[in-house]
Amino acid sequence: MHSRRLGTACAIVTWRIENGSHYVRDTAFAEDASRIRKNPAILACLRSFAYNLVRASGCENIRNARWRAALDISLVLEMPALS
Repeated sequence: MHSRRLGTACAIVTWRIENGSHYVRDTAFAEDASRIRKNPAILACLRSFAYNLVRASGCENIRNARWRAALDISLVLEMPALS
């Protein structure tokens, strides 16, 4: 019975990571639609950096935060994570 609970807990943690990070990176950053074939890991690291920066600044909506940052660079420069 203990191994069944441990397996369930591992599955829940795995899906929490999937839903919390990978899903956001795919929807907000269109990572799965990327056509970069040479060194895709470099851009993936940049996407992760941007994702972590936005999350550290307290934004809930990543897509909206990216849109506002694209319109006004001062929002990015004023993020607490960069200070």
